[in-house]
Amino acid sequence: MLANMGLELAYFSGLSHIFERRTAGAGAILKFEHVRPRRGDPFQPLRSRDITPEFLDRAISALKRWNLDFVSIDEAAERSRQAALARRFVCLTFDGGHRDFMTFAYPVLSCHRVPFALYIPTGFIDEIGKAWWLALEQVVARNARIALLMDRTEQHFFAATLAEKYQLYDVLHAWMMTLSPDDVAIAIGDLCGRYGVDLNAASQGAAMNWQDLVKLARDPQATIGSATVNYPNLARTKGTTALREMTMGRTVLETALDGPCRHFAYPFGGRDCFGPREMMLAREAGFASAVSAGQGVVRSDGQSDLMALPRIAWDGRRNSIRALRVVLSGLTSRTPKTQTPELAANYG
Repeated sequence: MLANMGLELAYFSGLSHIFERRTAGAGAILKFEHVRPRRGDPFQPLRSRDITPEFLDRAISALKRWNLDFVSIDEAAERSRQAALARRFVCLTFDGGHRDFMTFAYPVLSCHRVPFALYIPTGFIDEIGKAWWLALEQVVARNARIALLMDRTEQHFFAATLAEKYQLYDVLHAWMMTLSPDDVAIAIGDLCGRYGVDLNAASQGAAMNWQDLVKLARDPQATIGSATVNYPNLARTKGTTALREMTMGRTVLETALDGPCRHFAYPFGGRDCFGPREMMLAREAGFASAVSAGQGVVRSDGQSDLMALPRIAWDGRRNSIRALRVVLSGLTSRTPKTQTPELAANYG
């Protein structure tokens, strides 16, 4: 609430407009995930990842009024390495390959005829990916008392009220993000086994299918990028495994869609999910760009690192176009500095 009030104040005070020329950079890459109608469930710990198709429509209309150039991720990468043009750009990206994209997002994008990028974890298209975060949501939603093995110690939690459930979900989600993919599988398997949640059922059916992707690949406005196979936290993954996830995800898409896959998105994308090692591996995998979820706009001096392009991850709990204008001004985010890649740690 306080953050939203701050954004509204920045808009009505004119601060964002005053500083826009200095802080807005060359443009911005927007990150969305689910596009679907509001759900009525009282417990929605991942609510921030949802926007409605109505908001997407309003946002695109507003971006057009603000005279921003809609560009593909190819052109966004090119502009990131050039001095800023007079007109800023915006690039729309969507993560996860969710089934609701075809039902609710694609019609809006097609109506507006704007370019967009979609980053796909291929394991979920093949229905072998494990969406542990969705299974965790079911475990917490259904139980007032939860026990699990954390760091070799049995831990017990009480989560009877809605506030307690939100707090517990955040704690367990943050803990699992610190684990290796193998340890995440053990932890979520332990939880699902104890509380009768079917991990496969929670994971399957959430993603679009290959027929949907083939249709999108034929659309000149669409760019299909990779987000690995199994969507692991790459920073917690061995280097050889991380590189294999990158190269296999790209190869599967190129083979299935009979075309190049030049762009990559780090799974989850936060600062604790990638670093110099993962950036080097993305280069080694042959990607032309790699996007993160690190808040920020693209630098105006042409010095952006193509393996760490920032994106503005839109919080779906905000439904204000005014807030979007402030965020796009760059007033609320720092412009990322160019990172020097380091030798890959834990490469074996």
